[in-house]
Amino acid sequence: MFVDEAKVFVKGGDGGDGAVAFRREKYVPYGGPAGGDGGKGGDVVFVVDEGLRTLVDFRYQTHFKAPRGENGRGKNQHGRSADALVVPVPPGTRVYDDATGELLADLVEPGARFVVARGGRGGRGNARFATPTHTAPRFAEKGEPGEARWVRLELAVLADVGLVGYPNVGKSTLLSRVSRARPKIADYPFTTLSPNLGVVDLGEGRSFVLADLPGLIEGAHAGSGLGHRFLRHVERTRLILHVVDVAAVEGRDPYDDYRSIREELRRYDPRLAERPEIVVANKMDLPQAAERLSAFREKLGPDVPVYPISAATGAGVPALLEAVWARLSELWAEEKAAQEAAQHADRSAAVHRLRGRRPAKEDGPPFTIRKEGEIFIVESERLRRIMARYNFDQDEAVRRFARLLKKMGVEEALRAAGAVDGDEVWIGEMAFELSDEGI
Repeated sequence: MFVDEAKVFVKGGDGGDGAVAFRREKYVPYGGPAGGDGGKGGDVVFVVDEGLRTLVDFRYQTHFKAPRGENGRGKNQHGRSADALVVPVPPGTRVYDDATGELLADLVEPGARFVVARGGRGGRGNARFATPTHTAPRFAEKGEPGEARWVRLELAVLADVGLVGYPNVGKSTLLSRVSRARPKIADYPFTTLSPNLGVVDLGEGRSFVLADLPGLIEGAHAGSGLGHRFLRHVERTRLILHVVDVAAVEGRDPYDDYRSIREELRRYDPRLAERPEIVVANKMDLPQAAERLSAFREKLGPDVPVYPISAATGAGVPALLEAVWARLSELWAEEKAAQEAAQHADRSAAVHRLRGRRPAKEDGPPFTIRKEGEIFIVESERLRRIMARYNFDQDEAVRRFARLLKKMGVEEALRAAGAVDGDEVWIGEMAFELSDEGI
């Protein structure tokens, strides 16, 4: 089963809670706080596995949750950090945030890793909060919750060369002729329902991956036929082999077919119109093919090379493969040069940063206040993260949080916004009451 789309939920492990404990040993008076820190929660990590070809595994498992870190213990014993949850994905997987549509990662190279959901930090034990003036703190932090999100996975097959064209122009027959791949071949439209890959071996260490992509029709960019679901597979190919039925077996004009497919590629992604292309005139073994080939070449013009072949008999195929190899060699050399230039730019940027330049800090207030009816609402991402680590069942945690709000200027801002003693204030999912002693 070829599955190239999936939606999954990922959650990093929660951090372990810090411990509130005191050292109690014989002959050791005033032992002091000895609560250890909690361990870090595990990350959820996507790793490219060369052995996978589809996203079918995500059809049966859609939730991935990493283990949480261990809680801290007495005697200053820290909790163990959790191991990462490694999830294998096939090469060519794109990871999108399902809520925003943002592209998070494009996983291509074997072994490439991407942390899709980070585990939460472990909470600090009370030993961390001891000071000369506060020698016996009874406060410890809770573990930070791990990141959680829904992500959308899309697979675009990795191939050096992609076969495109109308249904029944002979793409699958050509793939079976030049490789060991055995795609389904039949005399009806949309025989190929999913991409088929084959390795073309030209000898002397020369080989490349050829993909037979499902047939396209007019309106494919908008979802007609097999639609844009398979158009994205063309994006991965370095070179396009545009196969045309020059014998017009289906009664269509070969040039009209060629222009129609080119327009569908352009509408889906304008960059595809600039992708290197070789035009293949197939079915030359059929009557009137030679005559139609002359008219087809005349319409294309002298600048577009056309390779006449018969995928059924093999005529013209060796010359086509040599032309494909020559063009791929040029493209690989260009890619290598571009990668070296990019690596040089990255090294220069790293040296520039080491010379003391720091990125500018983000502008914007640390919190905002709005009023809904008689209720004041404080919105702050920083406060939300801090509150997740506070155990408000501890009196000392409540007092520390009140001091933090005063230090950040939240109390002063509330009074400036018109809040008075007794007013209800919401911060995150918790309600507080404003008073002379603070929130």
